[in-house]
Amino acid sequence: MTSSQRWTLRTEHTGYTVRLSPDGPWAELDAWGPHGVETGPSALDWSHRTHFITPADAAPAEYLPYGMRPFTGADLIASRPGHERGAWWTFEEARTDGHSLRLTFTDDLLGLRTTLCYATVPGTDVLHRWTELTCTGGEELRLERLDSAAVNVPVTAGARLTYLSGQWSQEFQRTQLDLTRGTFTIGSTQGVPGHAYAPWLAVQDAAAPHDAPASTYGVALEWPGNWHITAEAEPGAAVRVRAGRVPHEGVVHLAPGDTLTTPRLACAFSTDGLDGLSRVWHRYERRLAGERLHRPRKVLYNSWEATGFDVDATDQLQLAKTAADLGVELFVVDDGWFTGRADDTGGLGDWYPDPEAFPQGFDRFVADVRALGLDFGLWVEPEAVSPGSRLHAEHPDWVYRIDGRPARLVRNQLLLDLGRTDVQDFVIATLDRLLTDHDIGYLKWDMNRPPTERGRPDAGPADHLDLDAGHVAGYLRVLDHLRRAHPTVTVEGCAGGGGRVDHATLARTDVVWPSDNTAPLDRLRIQYGFLHAHAPHTMSSWVTDAPGVFDPRPRSLAFRFVTALCGVLGIGADLRAWTQEQRTEAAEWIARYKQVRDVVHHGEARLLGTPDDTTCAVQYAAEDGRRVVVAAFSTGRLDGAPLVPGRPARLRLRGLDPAATYRDTATATTYSGAHLLHYGLPCAWSAHHDAELVVLTRQ
Repeated sequence: MTSSQRWTLRTEHTGYTVRLSPDGPWAELDAWGPHGVETGPSALDWSHRTHFITPADAAPAEYLPYGMRPFTGADLIASRPGHERGAWWTFEEARTDGHSLRLTFTDDLLGLRTTLCYATVPGTDVLHRWTELTCTGGEELRLERLDSAAVNVPVTAGARLTYLSGQWSQEFQRTQLDLTRGTFTIGSTQGVPGHAYAPWLAVQDAAAPHDAPASTYGVALEWPGNWHITAEAEPGAAVRVRAGRVPHEGVVHLAPGDTLTTPRLACAFSTDGLDGLSRVWHRYERRLAGERLHRPRKVLYNSWEATGFDVDATDQLQLAKTAADLGVELFVVDDGWFTGRADDTGGLGDWYPDPEAFPQGFDRFVADVRALGLDFGLWVEPEAVSPGSRLHAEHPDWVYRIDGRPARLVRNQLLLDLGRTDVQDFVIATLDRLLTDHDIGYLKWDMNRPPTERGRPDAGPADHLDLDAGHVAGYLRVLDHLRRAHPTVTVEGCAGGGGRVDHATLARTDVVWPSDNTAPLDRLRIQYGFLHAHAPHTMSSWVTDAPGVFDPRPRSLAFRFVTALCGVLGIGADLRAWTQEQRTEAAEWIARYKQVRDVVHHGEARLLGTPDDTTCAVQYAAEDGRRVVVAAFSTGRLDGAPLVPGRPARLRLRGLDPAATYRDTATATTYSGAHLLHYGLPCAWSAHHDAELVVLTRQ
């Protein structure tokens, strides 16, 4: 639907309608929700009477600069050097093809053209938004703020914000707060999205029920560098969310004739609450994977927790043989395989196999692993360098540094300036050499060191650099090269756990590592939050023997396997210490996982309950509805006492056909869909039975 002043973009189930404001030269949101929501008076309309603020400050504006919007949060702050800050623009033109929209505004005095860009993502309920900023004058521009977009959500009793917070080893904790007035901000200045917050936010009306379907709006910023997402509860019962990257230097300089394109902001909507919104994001990320989605993600074994830095071909082969006997499909050697890496004080940057660790040659070792029927993978951290490495001796200028200031060590290492083309070329050549010279099918890219003394001496005025954007561009250039030059290699993204998980990374990797914490109950909570924002096929998860960090209650081997198979199954325990009984059980779980991983990775996922409940689950349904997989957990006491004597716990399933019949493939028990929806799936927990994988087939 289009008019001279109003445009509607449609996704699979939703519509997003933008109009030119009658109050001034800006675009504002008219409607966002299910198809047809644009018919009728806008829920975002307001009285147009303001006191001590301007109409632009009260409007549900899509994007406005400081100057026109001076008081309630501008999305752009621009100026010429030595001149006052602010832009006052006029509307120039609109271009649309029904699937995309471009609205252009100009400020001839400042010398700035601003284009608001919109594009629907086919087959999803996601809309991309970004902004293009062009310097049209003869003098450079200073951009102090350059957000990607802003979205407006109508609320009646304040907004309920859901976000993912935490710290290292406690990432992706689902957190909520009600915002009635004021400003709420999350973000990172660590050069990556960070462990403290994910670049993701969901917004609901605070009056909406917590445990029932409700209109839910979501945003996610596609940017693996510094960022912010800010929600502002404004006068007139509206909440405005803006998001964008945060330049390290505080200001970006835009030269005459240059155009800056901001990161994309993905905007999503569901009428089915947070759980429904999660499925919108899952579907979107399956689309990001492209054809790689249909390549089965192999069951892996990673040797780190078994051997640490003590990598020796004989011990590694022993682990590989045991893993292969369990049904593992991929063996990954983690940190410690390269020259000078006896501990975390050396070796980074000198990416050659250690001849002492592989006395018969690295290729012989890889061939021996592959002879077991296993694919082979390696850990790398190409952005880091050890001060004592040969690379640092030859290229000390390649690290971030500030002249006259000490170079601080974090994790005994320095960070390479990946914004430099010569550093990018070195990383590309290194990875090409490893992947070409050796038969490697899996690459785990880690990043454990945030930038501290972030400078690039002799590169011109420091305040005119844009180091964060340069590092991001270099990182993405290397990943894009990997995808083109080595299309069959599986790439895992990691940054000390879940420190760099965003859509730019997910579009270029196959899986990501949500956290270094693999303790069972801790991991269950991490994965519960992760699955709100990200798809199961991206979630690498291991079975280990790690004790709980935040929740030390013990759990069975079954619990650890069922937790790990909620995503991409891996094992990181020291298999040499497992009993034959444990190995037999592990082999059974791996075989069961292989039977259902297509449903787990490609199906519709629903979160049943939370880890705070004594019984919770993740439900996966095949696209055709013929198979339903339920990963169920008992998180309560392990004394064997049921909550009600003689009565099992019940998990009410969702999304089933009430008139259909479903059969449990393990017990042959038959249920009607109505029974599973109304009463739920029975779970008879005991001291020795705290998790189960139930597979239901529709008859």
